[in-house]
Amino acid sequence: MTAKIQAKPAPQALLLEIALKHFPNIETLETRNSDVLDFHDVSIWSIRDALAAAYAAGQTAAKR
Repeated sequence: MTAKIQAKPAPQALLLEIALKHFPNIETLETRNSDVLDFHDVSIWSIRDALAAAYAAGQTAAKR
């Protein structure tokens, strides 16, 4: 039996900072109920880099 780890939610400001850095065409992470505003074409390398940044932020937070 494996123990489930409860992850703390990431601060919204940090998520927005990562998104703005890696996805320059995305202005907000808020749902705007418009397909043209809520769905974006992004490169796989941008997604990879954003996930790596989020992972690094989590590692840094875990060390505190």
